[in-house]
Amino acid sequence: MTVKEQLQGCVEFVKARVSFCPKVALVLGSGLGGFADTLDVVQTLDYKDIPNFPVSTVAGHNGRFVFGHCAGVPVAAMQGRVHMYEGYTPQEAVLPLRLLRALGAEILFLTNAAGGIQPGMKAGEFMLITDQISSFVPSPLRGENLDELGVRFPDMSAVYSPRLQKIIRRIAVNEDIPLKEGVYVQTAGPAYESPAEIRMFRSLGADAVGMSTAIEAIAARHCGMEICGVSCISNLAAGISPHPLSHEEVKEAADKAAPQFETLVRRTIEEIGKV
Repeated sequence: MTVKEQLQGCVEFVKARVSFCPKVALVLGSGLGGFADTLDVVQTLDYKDIPNFPVSTVAGHNGRFVFGHCAGVPVAAMQGRVHMYEGYTPQEAVLPLRLLRALGAEILFLTNAAGGIQPGMKAGEFMLITDQISSFVPSPLRGENLDELGVRFPDMSAVYSPRLQKIIRRIAVNEDIPLKEGVYVQTAGPAYESPAEIRMFRSLGADAVGMSTAIEAIAARHCGMEICGVSCISNLAAGISPHPLSHEEVKEAADKAAPQFETLVRRTIEEIGKV
């Protein structure tokens, strides 16, 4: 089955069961899935019920779409994402975003739990993603170009929308939420990075590292979505952290930061809805 056939089949299946038209697509990272439960929910759909659709297998990722309203804005939230390290190709990992675009989503709000590289970062802080490095993972656009989605060679000079960044900065100030800014680098995972790799990433200009997000932003940019992203710094990266890294630590830090995160996301979506 080609990427095009897989996408078309998923879109047809979901459209036959979901009449909801989202304006914002929201991807909820590790420990942040609870935000979906705060929506005025209209409908939910489990990934496992969609034929030929990737299923999230990571602890803390529910694996479903939640369709509803946030401050009156129609939102489709991914309560758990899929990752390449689960055995999926880059094209399969971005399939959910392409599906949400086909349902009508114009804006993509990406969130993740990330390791902090930037000097002075602390677990539980937030980082506004201003740019990204995707050179360490395969591009989701490899292979036949889907012309109905976008051009063969899409521009990536402004992946993260300056307009949306401005909104998030203003809300962080108004809500007294400390917000750092920086460049996110994606690795393939599932192993955490070595101290030598973190030193390399720092020398390349990366401020936070994780195992998702960058390929999702590439695919979304390719199909014309406006993108913003926020990382929850759940731990300090290897060589910076004084103790071994664990997924439990990541989820615990994200859970503690969830209330402020929910405020930041909700207020941002509310502002987006006014435009």
